[in-house]
Amino acid sequence: MLRRISLALVGLVVGGVLTIVGFAAYFLNYSTLNLIGFFYGIPLLLGGLALKASELEPVPLMEPTPPAVLDLRQAQATPTQTQILKDVTRFRYGQQAHLDISLGHLGLSPTDDERPILRGVRETEVDGAYTLVLNFESLLVPFETWKTKQEKMTTFFGPNVKVKLDSPEPDRVEVALIATPEPTPEKV
Repeated sequence: MLRRISLALVGLVVGGVLTIVGFAAYFLNYSTLNLIGFFYGIPLLLGGLALKASELEPVPLMEPTPPAVLDLRQAQATPTQTQILKDVTRFRYGQQAHLDISLGHLGLSPTDDERPILRGVRETEVDGAYTLVLNFESLLVPFETWKTKQEKMTTFFGPNVKVKLDSPEPDRVEVALIATPEPTPEKV
């Protein structure tokens, strides 16, 4: 819940209210409220503006996650899948794009202008395994380049993750991170 609330918006609202109260108190000669407005309101307002300037909004879920897939997530999701889902579905600050460092490490982001943009995520099931699907808009990195990086992606997002790539439409690439849980040893 809290990760879906913009800290920038909180700073702007609280800072704005305190600043207005401070100015009103100044003109009405209420010195204590005046100090609160100036010493807390203005810095909060400026902090909210700074956060807003560096804010990266959460990526939307492309479709609601079915309850069966939620259960599968609880049982099979790897720490990497869980962390990616948490990171891309919350407000981020000071980043250019979601997964920008990962894309750079994988060689899929030669420059900031060529970087694929994450447009949505969805959770699904593939052959009984929990799958997190990342949908990228890839205008300048062709699908063939993504295919050459598939093995590197499997290593990068592993262990216990298999990567499957798909291009459902031109300039779109779907990266499916499929959990491959280790089989539990059978008791004798």
